[in-house]
Amino acid sequence: MTSLERYQNTVQNKPVDFLPRLPILMRYAAEYIGSNYGACASDYRVLVEANIRCNTDFGIDQMNTMSDPYRETQGFGANIEYVRDGVPRCAHPPLENSKDLDALPRPDPMIAERMRDRIEAVRSYKSKFANNYTIMGWVEGPAAEAADLRGVGTYLIDLIDDPPFAEALMARCVDTAIDFARPQIASGADTIGIGDAIASQVSPKLYERLIQPQEKRLVTALKTLGATVRLHICGNITHLLPGIADLGVDIVDIDHLVDMKTARKVLGDKVVLTGNIDPVSGVINGTPRAIRETILKTYKNVGNPYMVNAGCEIPSGTPIEHLKALCEPVPYEA
Repeated sequence: MTSLERYQNTVQNKPVDFLPRLPILMRYAAEYIGSNYGACASDYRVLVEANIRCNTDFGIDQMNTMSDPYRETQGFGANIEYVRDGVPRCAHPPLENSKDLDALPRPDPMIAERMRDRIEAVRSYKSKFANNYTIMGWVEGPAAEAADLRGVGTYLIDLIDDPPFAEALMARCVDTAIDFARPQIASGADTIGIGDAIASQVSPKLYERLIQPQEKRLVTALKTLGATVRLHICGNITHLLPGIADLGVDIVDIDHLVDMKTARKVLGDKVVLTGNIDPVSGVINGTPRAIRETILKTYKNVGNPYMVNAGCEIPSGTPIEHLKALCEPVPYEA
């Protein structure tokens, strides 16, 4: 089977030769080709080369466009600083001292520099691999982008002190995410990932009242555009699982703080689960044998549909043998 066929069959809960491998590589991938994180985040050509090399050498089944959370933020007018060996930074969020939504431009993904760069990454993958690989585009979720525009602490206060404003801001973020996803899909992305990490820090009540409806509107729009939808919320999302179960996503990344059996029970047997070995204690500080045993145990516990992944990004400095162990093919079991 091709990587694309393996991936699509798993999404549809059909048999495959072995489980798809979807580890998240960002800084690791850049350093693997002798480059650096700043170059990877600022130039799609570096990002594409890094992911192609890693996919080829380790047997990863998806071409990835993830780099950092500030693509849309730059389109909204923020100045983004690139750091050689770290995540890009936004020193001054566009709305850090204002609630004037009219002051925000509506980013044009084909003009905004960093948004266009991701679209070019998708195009590059598509031109090189046609229909052999799944290609994942990426957008920020409503909570994550709102936090980028206001600052994390200020946004969390907004949720409590000014829910109508928080809702309006997240709605603007969803509109931009849809605008951003559309050309990624048109350029060849079969999957759109949604990163909404800050959502793990709120209560179930706040999540289900304010954030989940905005996520659901985004998911519904992406599905209408024909994309497979993958949700990534770092951290412990056990308390959010009932709301996530109602989103209609195809794939959910599960971090190491969440019990996988609980995730399967709440999310059901039609959603693909990925994860959830601890990237630090389990991967970079583990052993190849222990990594392999953890993956096999996790698959036994959750059953199909399942894709191999760590709980979050593979850390810089992970030994090559450890990533190879994570990506070693796991036979499908009906």
